[in-house]
Amino acid sequence: MTFSTDAPLASATPAAPTRPSGPGSDFAGLSRRIGEAGLLDRRPGYYTVRLGLVITALLGGWAAFLALGDTWWQLAVAAALALVFGQVALVAHDLAHRQVFRRRRPSETWGRLFGNLGIGMSYGWWMNKHTRHHANPNHEELDPDVAPDILVWSTDQARQSRGLARVIGAHQAFLFFPLLTLEGFNLHVSSMRALRSPSMKNRALEGTLLLLHLAAYLSALFLVLSPGKAVAFLAVHQGLFGVYLGCTFAPNHKGMPTFTGDERPDFLRRQVLTSRNVRGGRFTDMLLGGLNHQIEHHLFPSMPTPHLRRARVIVREYCAEIGVPYHETGLLQSYREALGHLHRVGAPLRRGRGAVSPGDH
Repeated sequence: MTFSTDAPLASATPAAPTRPSGPGSDFAGLSRRIGEAGLLDRRPGYYTVRLGLVITALLGGWAAFLALGDTWWQLAVAAALALVFGQVALVAHDLAHRQVFRRRRPSETWGRLFGNLGIGMSYGWWMNKHTRHHANPNHEELDPDVAPDILVWSTDQARQSRGLARVIGAHQAFLFFPLLTLEGFNLHVSSMRALRSPSMKNRALEGTLLLLHLAAYLSALFLVLSPGKAVAFLAVHQGLFGVYLGCTFAPNHKGMPTFTGDERPDFLRRQVLTSRNVRGGRFTDMLLGGLNHQIEHHLFPSMPTPHLRRARVIVREYCAEIGVPYHETGLLQSYREALGHLHRVGAPLRRGRGAVSPGDH
């Protein structure tokens, strides 16, 4: 197993262990404390209000679009709808983790309505990808979120990169935010491509909802707006949607320790060591959908979002007791750490395929 990190963890230096701990017992002990605090209990009232507000915002955004008609002021609507689409995606995330409903069927039904029909993102495709990420976060061979594609996440990936990844990887830290403008389009393309996979469940339903979204979306744009304004709306809306999603997920794991090989730490360490929390108040919780409490979310994926802030206190104290680093920082610092990591791992591509200095990996 290779364990590497480019993120500074000095601020999370753990206290000395106060009791013996074993890999099999540490998470059980934490889980007992969380359960006793009632933090795994459902919050139907919270989600009724949240889902209602998000649906209202989505319908209100499209109502404003229809009311304004063919005007360049529609670009302001495009920007607002980009934020709304991001909130819809975050609701779909909570549904996928069964934070809203205990049972699978209502979770999938509402997940497809919010994901496929609401924003054109396949619930089934995303579930498959995200489940693998949660099982093995930041594992270079097992986590699809750190698989080399256009970006590279380690110096080994940089040295082995080919084609576009090799060109972009050298300066990927500077290109990261511009590339996020394409992420909204990438979600749609990946969702449609996933329909060809035999492993995709309910392909007919998924495909029908995706096509309904696409037809309604493009029809609205090109029937209400002139072609030039429609294309501008599409670029602004999907571009800002991608940036918002990227800014929501980038602080969570990028620049944190990564793993390779067959051996892995126990569940608690696998989730805590690879995750970064972002400090902030209620506004940060709303903006990031609670994912700023990434450590707690990875330890207890089905925990309702409003309980994550309370769980943070218990988890942080527990990690200090057993000597597990718990990394937490501000939002801007989280981006600095993530971008600094991207810049460091791209070093082999900036100086050729020569030797890598010890600080690169």
